[in-house]
Amino acid sequence: MRYPISITALSSISALGQTREEVWQNYLFKSALFSEMLIGEHTIKVSKISSEMQQALSKMQDENPAFKHLDRTVLLALMASETLNGAANFRSKRTGVNIGSSRGATGLFEKYYDQFKLDETVSVFTSPTTTLGNLSSSVAQFLGIQGVQIDQSVTCSTAMHALLNGIAWLQADMADAFIVGGSEAALTPFTIAQMKALRLYSTSQSKMACESMRFQKTKNTMILGEGSALAVLERGIKENALAVISGYGFASEALQHHSSISENADCFQKSMHMALENAGLKTVDAIVMHAPGTVKGDKAEKNAIDMIFGRQLPLLTSNKWMVGHTFATSGMLSLELATLMLEHNKFIENPFYGNSRHLPEQLKTVMVNAVGFGGNAVSIIILKPHF
Repeated sequence: MRYPISITALSSISALGQTREEVWQNYLFKSALFSEMLIGEHTIKVSKISSEMQQALSKMQDENPAFKHLDRTVLLALMASETLNGAANFRSKRTGVNIGSSRGATGLFEKYYDQFKLDETVSVFTSPTTTLGNLSSSVAQFLGIQGVQIDQSVTCSTAMHALLNGIAWLQADMADAFIVGGSEAALTPFTIAQMKALRLYSTSQSKMACESMRFQKTKNTMILGEGSALAVLERGIKENALAVISGYGFASEALQHHSSISENADCFQKSMHMALENAGLKTVDAIVMHAPGTVKGDKAEKNAIDMIFGRQLPLLTSNKWMVGHTFATSGMLSLELATLMLEHNKFIENPFYGNSRHLPEQLKTVMVNAVGFGGNAVSIIILKPHF
Protein backbone atom coordinates (compact mmCIF):
# COMPACT_ATOMS: atom_id res chain seq x y z
CA MET A 1 0.00 0.00 0.00
CA ARG A 2 1.20 3.52 -0.80
CA TYR A 3 -0.02 4.84 2.57
CA PRO A 4 -1.26 3.02 5.67
CA ILE A 5 -4.90 3.76 6.47
CA SER A 6 -6.09 4.28 10.04
CA ILE A 7 -9.50 3.21 11.30
CA THR A 8 -10.16 6.09 13.70
CA ALA A 9 -13.74 5.23 14.65
CA LEU A 10 -16.08 2.26 14.26
CA SER A 11 -19.72 2.16 15.29
CA SER A 12 -22.37 -0.52 14.95
CA ILE A 13 -25.91 -1.46 15.89
CA SER A 14 -26.91 -5.12 15.87
CA ALA A 15 -27.95 -7.91 18.20
CA LEU A 16 -24.43 -7.61 19.64
CA GLY A 17 -25.29 -4.17 21.03
CA GLN A 18 -24.60 -0.53 20.23
CA THR A 19 -21.44 0.47 22.15
CA ARG A 20 -17.99 -1.09 21.80
CA GLU A 21 -18.14 -2.08 25.48
CA GLU A 22 -21.50 -3.82 25.06
CA VAL A 23 -20.39 -5.58 21.88
CA TRP A 24 -17.18 -6.82 23.53
CA GLN A 25 -19.04 -8.09 26.59
CA ASN A 26 -21.37 -10.08 24.34
CA TYR A 27 -18.38 -11.65 22.61
CA LEU A 28 -16.94 -12.59 26.01
CA PHE A 29 -20.30 -14.04 27.09
CA LYS A 30 -20.15 -16.42 24.09
CA SER A 31 -23.87 -17.00 23.59
CA ALA A 32 -25.82 -17.05 20.34
CA LEU A 33 -28.01 -13.94 20.03
CA PHE A 34 -30.99 -15.36 18.15
CA SER A 35 -34.66 -14.84 18.89
CA GLU A 36 -37.90 -15.98 17.34
CA MET A 37 -39.79 -13.58 15.10
CA LEU A 38 -43.08 -13.86 13.23
CA ILE A 39 -42.30 -13.24 9.56
CA GLY A 40 -45.46 -13.38 7.49
CA GLU A 41 -47.22 -16.52 8.68
CA HIS A 42 -44.15 -18.31 10.03
CA THR A 43 -42.09 -17.99 13.21
CA ILE A 44 -38.36 -18.33 12.51
CA LYS A 45 -35.04 -17.67 14.20
CA VAL A 46 -33.44 -14.32 13.40
CA SER A 47 -30.87 -11.94 14.83
CA LYS A 48 -32.40 -8.53 15.59
CA ILE A 49 -31.68 -5.47 17.69
CA SER A 50 -32.88 -5.43 21.31
CA SER A 51 -36.18 -3.92 22.42
CA GLU A 52 -34.22 -1.06 24.07
CA MET A 53 -32.45 -0.26 20.81
CA GLN A 54 -35.76 -0.51 18.97
CA GLN A 55 -37.27 2.05 21.34
CA ALA A 56 -34.31 4.37 20.74
CA LEU A 57 -34.69 3.90 16.98
CA SER A 58 -38.40 4.74 17.12
CA LYS A 59 -37.71 7.79 19.29
CA MET A 60 -35.06 9.04 16.85
CA GLN A 61 -37.54 8.71 13.98
CA ASP A 62 -40.36 10.41 15.91
CA GLU A 63 -38.15 13.36 16.87
CA ASN A 64 -36.87 13.98 13.33
CA PRO A 65 -39.63 14.77 10.78
CA ALA A 66 -37.16 14.14 7.93
CA PHE A 67 -36.83 10.51 9.08
CA LYS A 68 -40.57 9.77 9.03
CA HIS A 69 -40.69 8.04 5.63
CA LEU A 70 -37.22 6.45 5.60
CA ASP A 71 -36.69 2.69 5.35
CA ARG A 72 -35.41 0.76 8.35
CA THR A 73 -32.13 0.15 6.51
CA VAL A 74 -31.48 3.90 6.48
CA LEU A 75 -32.66 4.37 10.07
CA LEU A 76 -30.20 1.74 11.31
CA ALA A 77 -27.36 3.51 9.47
CA LEU A 78 -28.40 6.85 10.98
CA MET A 79 -28.48 5.35 14.45
CA ALA A 80 -25.01 3.84 13.95
CA SER A 81 -23.71 7.19 12.71
CA GLU A 82 -24.79 8.98 15.91
CA THR A 83 -21.80 7.51 17.74
CA LEU A 84 -19.45 8.78 15.03
CA ASN A 85 -20.62 12.35 15.63
CA GLY A 86 -17.95 13.11 18.20
CA ALA A 87 -15.57 10.28 17.42
CA ALA A 88 -13.58 11.89 14.63
CA ASN A 89 -12.93 15.42 13.42
CA PHE A 90 -14.16 14.71 9.91
CA ARG A 91 -16.23 17.90 9.44
CA SER A 92 -13.11 20.03 9.00
CA LYS A 93 -11.75 17.68 6.34
CA ARG A 94 -12.57 16.55 2.82
CA THR A 95 -14.82 13.69 3.88
CA GLY A 96 -16.64 11.20 1.69
CA VAL A 97 -19.35 8.70 2.57
CA ASN A 98 -19.79 5.23 1.06
CA ILE A 99 -22.46 3.04 2.65
CA GLY A 100 -24.07 0.11 0.87
CA SER A 101 -26.75 -2.52 1.27
CA SER A 102 -27.38 -5.90 -0.27
CA ARG A 103 -31.18 -5.71 -0.26
CA GLY A 104 -31.73 -1.99 0.23
CA ALA A 105 -35.12 -0.65 1.25
CA THR A 106 -36.81 -4.03 1.02
CA GLY A 107 -39.17 -3.27 3.93
CA LEU A 108 -40.63 -0.18 2.28
CA PHE A 109 -40.57 -1.76 -1.17
CA GLU A 110 -42.63 -4.73 0.02
CA LYS A 111 -45.03 -2.39 1.84
CA TYR A 112 -45.56 -0.13 -1.15
CA TYR A 113 -45.87 -3.07 -3.57
CA ASP A 114 -48.52 -4.70 -1.36
CA GLN A 115 -50.45 -1.44 -1.49
CA PHE A 116 -50.08 -1.30 -5.27
CA LYS A 117 -51.41 -4.86 -5.64
CA LEU A 118 -54.36 -3.93 -3.45
CA ASP A 119 -55.61 -0.83 -5.27
CA GLU A 120 -52.97 0.05 -7.91
CA THR A 121 -51.94 3.24 -6.10
CA VAL A 122 -48.56 4.16 -4.62
CA SER A 123 -47.42 6.74 -2.10
CA VAL A 124 -45.64 9.84 -3.39
CA PHE A 125 -42.70 8.77 -1.20
CA THR A 126 -42.32 5.39 -2.94
CA SER A 127 -39.62 6.21 -5.48
CA PRO A 128 -37.36 8.50 -3.43
CA THR A 129 -37.43 6.29 -0.32
CA THR A 130 -36.80 2.95 -2.04
CA THR A 131 -33.74 4.06 -3.99
CA LEU A 132 -30.37 2.90 -2.68
CA GLY A 133 -28.99 6.46 -2.60
CA ASN A 134 -30.78 7.25 0.66
CA LEU A 135 -28.13 5.53 2.76
CA SER A 136 -25.05 7.67 2.21
CA SER A 137 -26.95 10.88 1.52
CA SER A 138 -29.07 10.58 4.68
CA VAL A 139 -26.03 9.90 6.87
CA ALA A 140 -24.10 12.73 5.22
CA GLN A 141 -27.00 15.15 5.78
CA PHE A 142 -27.31 14.02 9.39
CA LEU A 143 -23.59 14.51 10.08
CA GLY A 144 -23.27 17.74 8.10
CA ILE A 145 -20.91 16.29 5.47
CA GLN A 146 -20.91 17.77 1.97
CA GLY A 147 -18.34 15.55 0.27
CA VAL A 148 -18.92 12.74 -2.22
CA GLN A 149 -21.71 10.30 -1.31
CA ILE A 150 -21.61 6.81 -2.83
CA ASP A 151 -24.07 3.94 -2.47
CA GLN A 152 -23.56 0.43 -3.81
CA SER A 153 -24.68 -3.16 -3.59
CA VAL A 154 -22.14 -5.97 -3.89
CA THR A 155 -24.30 -8.52 -2.06
CA CYS A 156 -22.72 -9.81 1.17
CA SER A 157 -19.32 -8.16 0.61
CA THR A 158 -20.87 -4.71 0.16
CA ALA A 159 -19.42 -3.06 3.29
CA MET A 160 -15.94 -4.35 2.49
CA HIS A 161 -16.18 -3.01 -1.05
CA ALA A 162 -17.19 0.34 0.46
CA LEU A 163 -14.01 0.11 2.55
CA LEU A 164 -12.00 -0.58 -0.62
CA ASN A 165 -13.49 2.54 -2.20
CA GLY A 166 -12.55 4.57 0.85
CA ILE A 167 -8.97 3.28 0.67
CA ALA A 168 -8.79 4.18 -3.04
CA TRP A 169 -10.02 7.75 -2.51
CA LEU A 170 -7.59 8.29 0.38
CA GLN A 171 -4.65 6.78 -1.49
CA ALA A 172 -5.42 9.06 -4.46
CA ASP A 173 -5.49 12.12 -2.14
CA MET A 174 -9.05 12.87 -3.26
CA ALA A 175 -10.26 12.87 0.36
CA ASP A 176 -8.85 13.22 3.88
CA ALA A 177 -11.41 10.97 5.58
CA PHE A 178 -14.05 8.48 4.46
CA ILE A 179 -17.03 7.01 6.29
CA VAL A 180 -17.61 3.48 4.99
CA GLY A 181 -19.89 0.62 5.90
CA GLY A 182 -23.10 -1.27 5.31
CA SER A 183 -26.66 -1.44 6.55
CA GLU A 184 -29.23 -4.20 6.29
CA ALA A 185 -32.82 -4.61 7.46
CA ALA A 186 -33.83 -7.68 5.49
CA LEU A 187 -36.00 -9.45 8.07
CA THR A 188 -39.01 -9.25 5.76
CA PRO A 189 -41.35 -11.94 4.38
CA PHE A 190 -40.13 -11.72 0.79
CA THR A 191 -36.42 -11.79 1.71
CA ILE A 192 -36.86 -14.74 4.07
CA ALA A 193 -38.80 -16.56 1.35
CA GLN A 194 -35.90 -16.04 -1.06
CA MET A 195 -33.41 -17.61 1.35
CA LYS A 196 -35.76 -20.53 1.99
CA ALA A 197 -36.20 -21.04 -1.75
CA LEU A 198 -32.42 -21.38 -2.01
CA ARG A 199 -32.55 -23.91 0.87
CA LEU A 200 -29.99 -21.87 2.80
CA TYR A 201 -32.00 -21.04 5.92
CA SER A 202 -31.49 -23.03 9.12
CA THR A 203 -34.33 -25.32 10.19
CA SER A 204 -32.75 -26.12 13.55
CA GLN A 205 -34.62 -25.28 16.75
CA SER A 206 -31.39 -25.28 18.75
CA LYS A 207 -30.06 -22.09 20.32
CA MET A 208 -26.90 -22.74 18.29
CA ALA A 209 -28.93 -22.91 15.09
CA CYS A 210 -26.29 -21.27 12.86
CA GLU A 211 -23.38 -23.71 12.64
CA SER A 212 -20.84 -21.32 11.11
CA MET A 213 -17.47 -23.09 10.83
CA ARG A 214 -18.81 -26.56 11.68
CA PHE A 215 -17.23 -27.98 8.55
CA GLN A 216 -18.72 -31.46 8.98
CA LYS A 217 -22.34 -30.32 8.71
CA THR A 218 -24.56 -31.74 5.96
CA LYS A 219 -27.32 -29.09 6.03
CA ASN A 220 -27.26 -25.34 5.47
CA THR A 221 -27.71 -23.39 8.70
CA MET A 222 -27.71 -19.72 7.71
CA ILE A 223 -29.78 -17.31 9.86
CA LEU A 224 -30.47 -13.72 8.84
CA GLY A 225 -29.73 -10.72 11.01
CA GLU A 226 -30.24 -6.98 10.84
CA GLY A 227 -27.80 -4.22 11.64
CA SER A 228 -25.54 -1.44 10.47
CA ALA A 229 -21.83 -0.83 10.97
CA LEU A 230 -19.76 2.20 9.92
CA ALA A 231 -16.07 3.04 10.13
CA VAL A 232 -14.09 6.26 9.70
CA LEU A 233 -10.93 5.88 7.60
CA GLU A 234 -8.09 8.41 7.53
CA ARG A 235 -4.80 8.42 5.62
CA GLY A 236 -1.65 7.75 7.66
CA ILE A 237 -1.17 6.33 11.15
CA LYS A 238 -3.22 8.44 13.56
CA GLU A 239 -2.78 8.63 17.32
CA ASN A 240 -6.44 7.71 17.86
CA ALA A 241 -6.36 4.74 15.48
CA LEU A 242 -8.28 1.63 16.56
CA ALA A 243 -6.32 -0.32 13.96
CA VAL A 244 -4.27 0.27 10.83
CA ILE A 245 -5.12 -1.25 7.45
CA SER A 246 -1.89 -2.62 5.99
CA GLY A 247 -3.17 -4.79 3.18
CA TYR A 248 -6.19 -5.35 0.99
CA GLY A 249 -7.17 -7.86 -1.66
CA PHE A 250 -10.14 -8.46 -3.93
CA ALA A 251 -11.09 -10.93 -6.63
CA SER A 252 -13.99 -12.64 -8.35
CA GLU A 253 -14.38 -16.03 -9.98
CA ALA A 254 -16.29 -17.74 -12.77
CA LEU A 255 -19.77 -18.84 -11.63
CA GLN A 256 -21.61 -22.07 -12.31
CA HIS A 257 -24.85 -20.40 -11.20
CA HIS A 258 -25.82 -17.10 -9.54
CA SER A 259 -25.13 -18.23 -5.95
CA SER A 260 -22.23 -20.63 -6.56
CA ILE A 261 -18.72 -20.70 -5.15
CA SER A 262 -15.93 -22.97 -6.38
CA GLU A 263 -14.84 -25.95 -4.27
CA ASN A 264 -11.65 -24.22 -3.16
CA ALA A 265 -12.99 -20.63 -3.32
CA ASP A 266 -10.69 -19.36 -6.05
CA CYS A 267 -11.86 -15.81 -5.35
CA PHE A 268 -10.74 -16.04 -1.71
CA GLN A 269 -7.40 -17.55 -2.66
CA LYS A 270 -6.73 -14.57 -4.92
CA SER A 271 -8.01 -11.92 -2.49
CA MET A 272 -6.03 -13.33 0.46
CA HIS A 273 -2.87 -13.66 -1.63
CA MET A 274 -3.21 -10.04 -2.79
CA ALA A 275 -3.79 -8.79 0.77
CA LEU A 276 -0.70 -10.60 2.06
CA GLU A 277 1.42 -9.19 -0.78
CA ASN A 278 0.16 -5.66 -0.12
CA ALA A 279 0.98 -6.02 3.58
CA GLY A 280 4.36 -7.65 2.96
CA LEU A 281 3.36 -10.65 5.08
CA LYS A 282 3.48 -14.42 4.65
CA THR A 283 0.85 -15.11 7.30
CA VAL A 284 -1.31 -13.40 9.94
CA ASP A 285 -2.11 -14.18 13.55
CA ALA A 286 -5.84 -14.71 12.97
CA ILE A 287 -8.59 -14.67 10.34
CA VAL A 288 -12.20 -13.66 10.89
CA MET A 289 -13.89 -15.83 8.28
CA HIS A 290 -16.99 -14.98 6.26
CA ALA A 291 -18.37 -18.48 7.03
CA PRO A 292 -22.14 -17.90 6.52
CA GLY A 293 -23.16 -21.27 7.95
CA THR A 294 -23.78 -22.93 4.59
CA VAL A 295 -22.25 -26.28 3.70
CA LYS A 296 -20.43 -25.18 0.54
CA GLY A 297 -19.63 -21.62 1.61
CA ASP A 298 -17.93 -22.56 4.88
CA LYS A 299 -15.97 -25.48 3.45
CA ALA A 300 -14.81 -23.66 0.31
CA GLU A 301 -13.40 -20.77 2.33
CA LYS A 302 -11.59 -23.16 4.68
CA ASN A 303 -10.12 -25.00 1.67
CA ALA A 304 -8.88 -21.68 0.30
CA ILE A 305 -7.28 -20.76 3.64
CA ASP A 306 -5.55 -24.15 3.83
CA MET A 307 -4.18 -23.71 0.31
CA ILE A 308 -2.87 -20.18 0.94
CA PHE A 309 -1.40 -20.63 4.43
CA GLY A 310 -0.49 -24.33 4.56
CA ARG A 311 1.46 -25.07 7.75
CA GLN A 312 1.37 -21.38 8.74
CA LEU A 313 -2.38 -21.63 9.41
CA PRO A 314 -3.63 -18.67 11.46
CA LEU A 315 -6.17 -18.86 14.27
CA LEU A 316 -9.64 -19.03 12.69
CA THR A 317 -12.94 -17.65 13.95
CA SER A 318 -16.25 -16.11 12.85
CA ASN A 319 -19.17 -14.30 14.48
CA LYS A 320 -22.16 -15.54 12.46
CA TRP A 321 -22.80 -18.36 14.93
CA MET A 322 -23.69 -15.54 17.35
CA VAL A 323 -25.26 -12.80 15.24
CA GLY A 324 -26.30 -14.52 12.01
CA HIS A 325 -25.69 -13.21 8.50
CA THR A 326 -26.35 -9.49 8.20
CA PHE A 327 -25.67 -9.48 4.46
CA ALA A 328 -24.04 -6.14 3.53
CA THR A 329 -23.19 -5.32 7.16
CA SER A 330 -21.52 -8.65 7.91
CA GLY A 331 -18.00 -7.76 6.75
CA MET A 332 -17.94 -4.59 8.84
CA LEU A 333 -19.16 -6.49 11.94
CA SER A 334 -16.30 -8.92 11.32
CA LEU A 335 -13.91 -5.96 11.08
CA GLU A 336 -15.28 -4.65 14.37
CA LEU A 337 -14.54 -8.03 15.99
CA ALA A 338 -11.01 -7.92 14.58
CA THR A 339 -10.35 -4.45 16.01
CA LEU A 340 -11.71 -5.50 19.42
CA MET A 341 -9.50 -8.58 19.52
CA LEU A 342 -6.46 -6.43 18.77
CA GLU A 343 -7.48 -3.84 21.35
CA HIS A 344 -7.96 -6.41 24.14
CA ASN A 345 -5.27 -8.82 22.93
CA LYS A 346 -7.80 -11.64 23.22
CA PHE A 347 -8.90 -14.13 20.58
CA ILE A 348 -12.62 -14.95 20.46
CA GLU A 349 -13.11 -18.64 19.71
CA ASN A 350 -15.80 -20.16 17.54
CA PRO A 351 -17.42 -23.06 19.48
CA PHE A 352 -17.76 -25.19 16.35
CA TYR A 353 -14.05 -25.12 15.52
CA GLY A 354 -11.04 -26.03 17.61
CA ASN A 355 -7.87 -24.14 16.67
CA SER A 356 -4.70 -26.21 16.61
CA ARG A 357 -2.32 -23.39 17.53
CA HIS A 358 -2.02 -21.25 20.64
CA LEU A 359 -2.62 -17.51 20.84
CA PRO A 360 0.63 -15.58 20.49
CA GLU A 361 1.68 -13.36 23.37
CA GLN A 362 0.66 -10.34 21.30
CA LEU A 363 -2.14 -10.49 18.75
CA LYS A 364 -0.80 -8.15 16.08
CA THR A 365 -2.36 -8.97 12.68
CA VAL A 366 -5.87 -10.05 11.73
CA MET A 367 -7.32 -10.75 8.29
CA VAL A 368 -11.04 -10.24 7.62
CA ASN A 369 -12.78 -12.07 4.76
CA ALA A 370 -16.08 -11.35 3.02
CA VAL A 371 -17.74 -12.69 -0.12
CA GLY A 372 -21.19 -12.54 -1.68
CA PHE A 373 -23.35 -13.85 -4.50
CA GLY A 374 -21.46 -13.11 -7.68
CA GLY A 375 -18.19 -14.44 -6.28
CA ASN A 376 -16.88 -11.01 -5.20
CA ALA A 377 -14.36 -11.65 -2.41
CA VAL A 378 -12.53 -9.09 -0.27
CA SER A 379 -9.72 -9.66 2.24
CA ILE A 380 -8.47 -6.91 4.56
CA ILE A 381 -5.47 -7.11 6.91
CA ILE A 382 -5.38 -4.85 9.96
CA LEU A 383 -2.54 -4.25 12.39
CA LYS A 384 -2.41 -3.30 16.02
CA PRO A 385 -1.33 0.39 16.06
CA HIS A 386 2.03 1.16 17.70
CA PHE A 387 3.03 4.59 18.96
